[in-house]
Amino acid sequence: MEKAPARVMVADRRQIEMRAVDLESLLPLDHRARAVWAFVEGLDLGPLYDGIKAVEGVAGHPAIDPRILMALWLYATLEGVGSARALDRLCEEHNAYRWIRGGVGVNHHTLSDFRVAHVEFLDRLLTESLAALLASGTVRMNRVAQDGVRVRAHAGASSFRRRPRLEQFLAEAREQVALLRQELDADPGAGNRRQQAARERAARERQDHVRQALDELQKIEAHRAKGDTPKRRKADPSPPPDGNGGSAEPSKAKAKRPAEPRASTTDPEARVMKGPDGGFRPSYNVQLATDVETQCVVAVSVTNQGNDQGLLEPMLEQLRQRYGRCPSDLLADGAYATVDGIQAAAESRSVLYAAVKPPKNPRNDPYRPRRSDSPAVAQWRARMATQEAKEIYRQRAATAECVNAQLRNRGLRQFPVRGMLKAKAIVLWHALAHNLSRMLNPTLRVALAT
Repeated sequence: MEKAPARVMVADRRQIEMRAVDLESLLPLDHRARAVWAFVEGLDLGPLYDGIKAVEGVAGHPAIDPRILMALWLYATLEGVGSARALDRLCEEHNAYRWIRGGVGVNHHTLSDFRVAHVEFLDRLLTESLAALLASGTVRMNRVAQDGVRVRAHAGASSFRRRPRLEQFLAEAREQVALLRQELDADPGAGNRRQQAARERAARERQDHVRQALDELQKIEAHRAKGDTPKRRKADPSPPPDGNGGSAEPSKAKAKRPAEPRASTTDPEARVMKGPDGGFRPSYNVQLATDVETQCVVAVSVTNQGNDQGLLEPMLEQLRQRYGRCPSDLLADGAYATVDGIQAAAESRSVLYAAVKPPKNPRNDPYRPRRSDSPAVAQWRARMATQEAKEIYRQRAATAECVNAQLRNRGLRQFPVRGMLKAKAIVLWHALAHNLSRMLNPTLRVALAT
């Protein structure tokens, strides 16, 4: 007997459904988006409201609540979303983002502008949020680790040009701007004037970029005129080739001619740096100071210097300006251990734990004080020779490098913006989101409570 066909429910996607759903019921009570909104509601966003031109009693379209934009970017950063267009799309499709905006319409232009328009406010917000944690004892900032991470700039390697090429581009851009201005003034047609104005604006922006690239190139040339590399007094200078303090025979190898300096026409402040994989790319050097106990970021800076030498002193000064004091212990790798950096840490009453570079001659003891050492450098060498200091120094990798990895996992691999100031805005968003994630970590809250 033949088996009867199976009876199944077939999908009918043409049917019409009536659903009554409110946004509040879309998210569980313990959803992370609710925690982000609660954090934003507790912030003092007065400076953002002061900049809104739409006020009661005056005609004009109302502005978007800054709390919505702040919460959207904090939550998007936690989720690894770094594109304004992607965030705009998620605000229409994802329940968490729909809940945050609460029916208020946003677009990628507004989101993109808000992300980089309030750098000073974000920097102050980082200070105030950490100051509140310091006052409550949640963060003690007794031991801080500093490390740098190279983040790729929003510029291609082919955008770097030498001075003759940049001067040619600038002349062409000026000529194009002048020509478009003449056509715009002579064209009586109203329909083409908007397109012509847009082309003129694009040409003027290109001219400004090339001019800025020439200014940056002049800075590079002035820096090279003083020396190809910054004259940092290293605490561990390389010993003479003979290893005994005497002079060695001069090298017969011909000195290589330094490469002619170049600057980018798309991101003039970016510099070609060596990345963690050994490749050279246009990048920025992001400096992070992290509390060892809680792994909260306490200070940030963005520079276009390719190495970390000389960056310990400005970080100590930044910590002093932000919180009125420097940490008791400061952990950093060997690149920061310059004579000036060690002296600055001693003057700030911070005990520096930095690796001592091994000498080229293995018979030389790297921890033995040298005749040229200052008292601070001699104390640093003697300190790093102890087992206790080596154990403390091991916490640097578990703190600074761990935070760097977490920020990279959230998308801090390439800046979606151009310019050092806008790059700092992106880093501040990541720092605020990272600190928020640390405070939401239940394991950390239990550890701090005990």
